[in-house]
Amino acid sequence: MTILVYINSSNHLAKSALEAVTYAKKIGGLITVVATGSVDEATLATLGEYGAEKVLVDRNVSTEDSQQVARLVAKAAETTGAELIIFSHDLVAKAVAPRLSVRLKAGLISGAVDVPNTSNGFVVKVNVFSGKAFGFVAVNSAKKIISLLPNSFQPEKTGSVCTVEAFDSESGSSTIKIIETKTPEGEIPLSEAELVVSAGRGLKGPENWGIVEDLAKALGAATACSRPVADIGWRPHHEHVGQTGIAIRPNLYIAVGISGAIQHLAGVNGSKVIVVINTDPEAPFFKAADYGVVGDAFEVLPKLTEAVKKFRSAAH
Repeated sequence: MTILVYINSSNHLAKSALEAVTYAKKIGGLITVVATGSVDEATLATLGEYGAEKVLVDRNVSTEDSQQVARLVAKAAETTGAELIIFSHDLVAKAVAPRLSVRLKAGLISGAVDVPNTSNGFVVKVNVFSGKAFGFVAVNSAKKIISLLPNSFQPEKTGSVCTVEAFDSESGSSTIKIIETKTPEGEIPLSEAELVVSAGRGLKGPENWGIVEDLAKALGAATACSRPVADIGWRPHHEHVGQTGIAIRPNLYIAVGISGAIQHLAGVNGSKVIVVINTDPEAPFFKAADYGVVGDAFEVLPKLTEAVKKFRSAAH
């Protein structure tokens, strides 16, 4: 099978890009990566360590223009003869993959969490109902498109560096004009974080966020918040996780002073381990938690931070 993997390498190689290439390797076949962005060739060549045979890069395509990206991937698919196209299930994929599906007459599977089962056709396991259940989608078209749910597979190095070639997709000029770009703050991008510490209105005010940031720093985690916190301006909107914010699937999600409304749970219930800290023992979030602490965040968090620091000190 010939597989094409699209990645957006605007500033760096995201973990989701490495996951997508690893996923393609697990499926098996000849893997070509098509990339946009400004990441240098030496860094792009390291995608070979995860299974890519070759990287095609077009630096004239704007990732903000979904039509232009769709033309790029379609041209790369035609050039390589790809039977399967893989995206990471992010904002770009949500805009581009459906366009590409129509253009190529290819079946689209969104939010895959496992490799295709080919024992009886081509069937892929996906997340449905905001992560509350799994579905199994069969595709019968000759060409297929899969968007992989982030953090479903850990990146695995199985090879060596590959070749990187300039690629002219003839995708034309972008129709999107960028007026301003705001980049997320913080050392760890929320969408890539494996550990996340999040808080809600239980923190009582933005001036109290220091205890959340202290714990996140001790853990090497990203910080997040509930929608009400972002709406009233306590925290920036790029930290808002939930159904109307960013959907995340970290290995550990610590929720502090968040009641656990269904809209919030929809964005975080893919987390492998959920820890809830709340003074209200009846908070709905406890029903979804793997571990729960009924207590005051202003007492629990400093003690937890100190315990993490001691544990890490002893480990070194």
